[in-house]
Amino acid sequence: MIVSTVAVQRRALFILALTLILGVSGDISKSWAAGAFAVGKCGAYGQAYDYPAEAAARAAALKQCKGNCTALTMNRACAALAVDMTNPCGPHGYAVKPKISSSLNAATKKCYEFGGKECVIRAWACDAKG
Repeated sequence: MIVSTVAVQRRALFILALTLILGVSGDISKSWAAGAFAVGKCGAYGQAYDYPAEAAARAAALKQCKGNCTALTMNRACAALAVDMTNPCGPHGYAVKPKISSSLNAATKKCYEFGGKECVIRAWACDAKG
């Protein structure tokens, strides 16, 4: 079987294009993986994910959060906030973990540890790989 030069060139060009696309998409997801979660009083929160840098993510999360808030960074992780439904301005808990399920569980557990009676998830966020 004789393969034409044009067919070989097309196949090589296709493989090169595919390699470039996969390489660039990997770089994009790596560079946009910074996130932050801001937590304040009475269930206040702010979230930012898939930012190019932690500082930008923290600033965006704090801007959304009303009042005196604390920002937590999440780099390839998830964050969650749980509040007590009987007293939203009372006990609360938050956590940053590699997986969403573990962050939800840890935030709820912290809320109960701080005296919450009916703790529920108020908010959660994950960055690019969380």
